[in-house]
Amino acid sequence: MDKKKAEFYRKRLLAKQEELLRFVSKSEADGRQVDEEVTQDIADKAANSYAKEFLFHQSDDNRRVLQLVNEALERLKNGSYGLCVGCQEEVQHKRLEAVPWARHCIECQEKQEKGLL
Repeated sequence: MDKKKAEFYRKRLLAKQEELLRFVSKSEADGRQVDEEVTQDIADKAANSYAKEFLFHQSDDNRRVLQLVNEALERLKNGSYGLCVGCQEEVQHKRLEAVPWARHCIECQEKQEKGLL
């Protein structure tokens, strides 16, 4: 991958990393705030419990993507960005444009989703 494209993806990954860090922090803070609310009614407690669970699930999803973004930034540093971690072939550019933190080419991603990789 040439330096211009690598820099383009690096900037996109850093922006996504910053966005995800904000989301994770906000979700955690919101989850703690829901926990602090004093409720008497059983329906309110159930609603608070659901809200807390939803926020922590959302935070967990964002953490997983954040980990993938961090791994992609590391691959950029060591020169392996843009190569599939499964087959070592080049990941399609359209795939990287859509999901810059993609680890696999389309074929290997399909295999992974089927449990074959």
